[in-house]
Amino acid sequence: MMPLALAEQGKENTIVKVDGKPETKKFLESLGFVTGSQVSVVAKQGGNVIVNVKNSRVAIGADMANLIMV
Repeated sequence: MMPLALAEQGKENTIVKVDGKPETKKFLESLGFVTGSQVSVVAKQGGNVIVNVKNSRVAIGADMANLIMV
């Protein structure tokens, strides 16, 4: 298990856990970051990541990416 920020680019990963405050978890879940979902990193830039999740591309900051465990 590792944070999404450290995941290899282009590789499919399964979300194992989403950490953080309740409001942060709810926000991430609204974007599609839920336990059991498939996610892949499209690009990394300065710690920020662009990911494919639920057939959508989403850009999140390094702080959020470190809360998502794959």
